[in-house]
Amino acid sequence: MSCSFCLQDQISKCNISFDPTNSIKQESDHHLSKNLKFLSLVLSVTILSTPLFIFKYIDYVSKSRSLDNVSEEVSLSKQLAYRVDAFLSVHPYAKPLALLVATLLLICLGGLSLFGVTDGSLVECLWLSWTYVADSGNHTDSEGIGWRLVSVSISFGGMLIFAMMLGLVSDSISEKLDSLRKGRSEVVEQNHTLILGWSDKLGSLINQLAIANESLGGGIVVVMAERDKEEMELDIGKMEFNFKGTLVICRSGSPLILADLKKVSVSKAHAIIVLAEDGNADQSDARALRTVLNLTGVKEGLRGHIVVELSDLDNEVLVKLVGGDLVETVVAHDVIGRLMIQCARQPGLAQIWEDILGFENCEFYIKRWPQLDGMQFEDILISFPNAIPCGIKVASRGGKIILNPDDSYVLQEGDEILVIAEDDDTYSPATLPTVWRGSLPKDFVIPKTAERILFCGWRRDMEDMILVLDAFLAPGSELWMFNDVLEKEREKKLIDGGLDVNRLMNISLVNREGNAVIRRHLESLPLQSFDSILILADESVEDSAIQADSRSLATLLLIRDIQAKRLPYRDAMVTQVHRGSSSQGSWIGEMQQASDKSVIISEILDPRTKNLLSMSKISDYVLSNELVSMALAMVAEDRQINDVLEELFAEEGNEMHIRQADLYLRDGEELSFFEILLRARQRREIVIGYRLANSERAVINPPAKEERRRWSMKDVFVVICS
Repeated sequence: MSCSFCLQDQISKCNISFDPTNSIKQESDHHLSKNLKFLSLVLSVTILSTPLFIFKYIDYVSKSRSLDNVSEEVSLSKQLAYRVDAFLSVHPYAKPLALLVATLLLICLGGLSLFGVTDGSLVECLWLSWTYVADSGNHTDSEGIGWRLVSVSISFGGMLIFAMMLGLVSDSISEKLDSLRKGRSEVVEQNHTLILGWSDKLGSLINQLAIANESLGGGIVVVMAERDKEEMELDIGKMEFNFKGTLVICRSGSPLILADLKKVSVSKAHAIIVLAEDGNADQSDARALRTVLNLTGVKEGLRGHIVVELSDLDNEVLVKLVGGDLVETVVAHDVIGRLMIQCARQPGLAQIWEDILGFENCEFYIKRWPQLDGMQFEDILISFPNAIPCGIKVASRGGKIILNPDDSYVLQEGDEILVIAEDDDTYSPATLPTVWRGSLPKDFVIPKTAERILFCGWRRDMEDMILVLDAFLAPGSELWMFNDVLEKEREKKLIDGGLDVNRLMNISLVNREGNAVIRRHLESLPLQSFDSILILADESVEDSAIQADSRSLATLLLIRDIQAKRLPYRDAMVTQVHRGSSSQGSWIGEMQQASDKSVIISEILDPRTKNLLSMSKISDYVLSNELVSMALAMVAEDRQINDVLEELFAEEGNEMHIRQADLYLRDGEELSFFEILLRARQRREIVIGYRLANSERAVINPPAKEERRRWSMKDVFVVICS
């Protein structure tokens, strides 16, 4: 009985453990999982093989088409490669996006392949695939041939992905650094001064802008030219002056391309300076015209004004027509020609112009002073202890600036006062002082006498200089032109320039042919008889500043030497100079004696030549490039000043003169500067400074204007008069 019970219990246990339905379900799940793994393995292999079949098919179709149509030159594979290349080039994020897609595709295919060769779930296999891609060393734990083969393949693909990613990042960093090095990045500035172009005037221009911004703690100057950025920065770094806190930023680009202009924030610039190119004048002005046209086409508009340096006066009208109210022009060649004529007739005027045009000393400023409304100009003249009023910007006449107005002009509401001062924050009106006017010791008009002038060299604007000279000189004057241009060719050039020689009122032309650097040619001229000699930067070498200056310097030395040897009582003069100073008892001493008899103005282009002439003191000079840079900087800082400069440079209207002291005071008389200022008003002149007899430089806007002092009859005064 007991045995049968035990046997029955064992049979019952066996019946419980054996369930046919459960066994069939497990076997079905096993077959399904096995099929899924096999399917995932086949799918991954198929996806991997698909690109190979596609490329083979494309190659087959291309060959078939080439056999059917011989005229077809581009195969389908090349077209596809071109499309891919174009897509990667046009879209900036195409490469990283393609890399991301390749990484995701590798992870997915690797996960499917691992799912087919391992017992893990699909999610676990995808994660395992990512670890193989991210770290190729993770496949060391794999077991079995299939698992190891798949893991090695995924790791190899991961290494390729990492290599491509590293190359992409490296290329991006290199491209960005190269862009910064070559000046392709955008300038994020506002109220900066933008200079377009590169010339030998750039150094002087940046120096003047740095001085102008010194009171503000420095400014921003952006230079854009068609040069390499590193070369520009190297050249600017070699400039021997103090930037005074001003930051100079260089960018490579063309002012004729709008994208390059936007790169330097052209619409936010305080002023835009367009420099003339070295070389042909017409080509330079044509490029300046296109630049102005491009600037006016900026969609965002321009906050500042445009200052254009031109080479030829005839092109000024066209540039102003294109630029309209945005443009101020400075015709460099014309300005220098007029200054040379003024300085030849009045020795020492070159230094005064340098002081006024530059920002180192005193310059022009325009400001509104409401507390002076209702006051006459005569009283305004002596209301500023630290400035000298020169004119009025009349509001009722559309902001027209009137230089040297009548004493009776009453300042109206809205009018502004033009002054010469050290800086815009260094002057203000004070209480009206009591100044004794007195009377002039002499009441006469300075008579004009006939002069004899010599031009050495040929400029392209010779006809303009002749017209200006004809307006300045007295009747009966002579202009000798000495250069290597044939006489018939000279006449043709003058006629082409619009000059009718027969219509000259005050001067007659005398033509001489020769080379200004050959001594025997110069000796054929009566050099000792000329009142003034102008040595011009010859048109044939004006493109090279060093060559032009070398020629001018050689001509200057030859002329002075010839003059010194023709002086009467030469031996006595040399002995006297030798006793006065051993350093001057030489050929330089003789030339200095000759310089007292006539004035020589040399057109100098390179600032380094200035030191040679200033040390020898044998020539009153005009540093043309530096003066043009000063004028450009002044107009860039305040465009209203351009009207003042144009009038002072012109042959008509007001200009600067140097007057003898005996016109305003008597010998031994003690007067303050304010008293001399009011006496000069009786001649309708404004005294802006003086040069003492024992001084080499003039003092513009002198201090202590109410302090009396004893003057010498050999002192001279600098005045503005018509």
